[in-house]
Amino acid sequence: MLGNVPILKTINKIPGGLMVVFLVLGCLVNTFAPDSLMIGSFTTELFKKGALPLIGVLLFCSGAQITVKTAGVALWKGVVLNTSKVLLGVAVALIVGKVLGQHATWLGITPLAFISAMSNSNGGLYAALASRYGDDSDVGALAIISSNDGPFFEMAFMGVAGLANIPWIALVAVVIPIIVGMILGNLDDDIRKFLAPGVMISIPFFAFPLGAGLNLKQIVDAGGPGIILGLFTLVVTGVGSYFVYRVLVPKSLRKGCAVGAAVGTTAGNAAMTPTAFAQIDPSFAPYAAAATVQVGASIVITAILCPLLVDFLARRERKALGLAADSPAPLKDIGSDL
Repeated sequence: MLGNVPILKTINKIPGGLMVVFLVLGCLVNTFAPDSLMIGSFTTELFKKGALPLIGVLLFCSGAQITVKTAGVALWKGVVLNTSKVLLGVAVALIVGKVLGQHATWLGITPLAFISAMSNSNGGLYAALASRYGDDSDVGALAIISSNDGPFFEMAFMGVAGLANIPWIALVAVVIPIIVGMILGNLDDDIRKFLAPGVMISIPFFAFPLGAGLNLKQIVDAGGPGIILGLFTLVVTGVGSYFVYRVLVPKSLRKGCAVGAAVGTTAGNAAMTPTAFAQIDPSFAPYAAAATVQVGASIVITAILCPLLVDFLARRERKALGLAADSPAPLKDIGSDL
């Protein structure tokens, strides 16, 4: 009987499957049959352009689960993860630039490429991973983490602060769905319960169009340096932020520490950062094209590998607690010795 095909169970057995499977499918379709997503009407709007509104649904539903009591927790987690992500990403670029020179290359990668890829994160992917491996305050932390979206921090640390404007209206636009959901959820418990399923249901629906914005050819074009840049971003800022989260977020305020690694990605709009630098400082112009291709590769690589990293860390935490690797039990009071 067709109704007994265990599709969902199979997907859930894959690390980060609910996000990874649909993201990879979207990427494959966009790589090999991009025109199939552009036939118009509901097909194009859902499978190609639907990521942002559906991420908005996730943020709204998640916001409804945040109580006034836990709002401060979300703020603190956002500060911790955003600071960790930005500083770790910037540190690599500054070290390479200081030791080898501003426009020198290390492993075929310039400081411009390092800072463009490593100091910002994919907000949609973070929200999905936080809803799966963290709690509602982790999802709410996106309101702060979104501040690293764009070239402001990169420019500030590279010595050109003041020549770039923080997109404050864009930050407000991220926060509004969370705040509205939070207000309604705190006013009416029935609304909070009604919206709770929307958090998980929305994930595969925006994962596919997120993947449909990626292209495997970006990895091929970037070659070895692009792959290395993606792995650097994942390991340095992902694993690094995991440990920072574990140290600075008290055990009583977290479901698990694995969500700390969910910032180990490169944001989709990071590909524009090298060009933004070149427009402000012409000395970066000769390096912008190569950096853009490498950042593009990092976007794809981290989008695919970061969910696997977070799932690995979550399984490690479950094992330390004596739980089954795929146990749905909440991860509370994770010891600091993991």
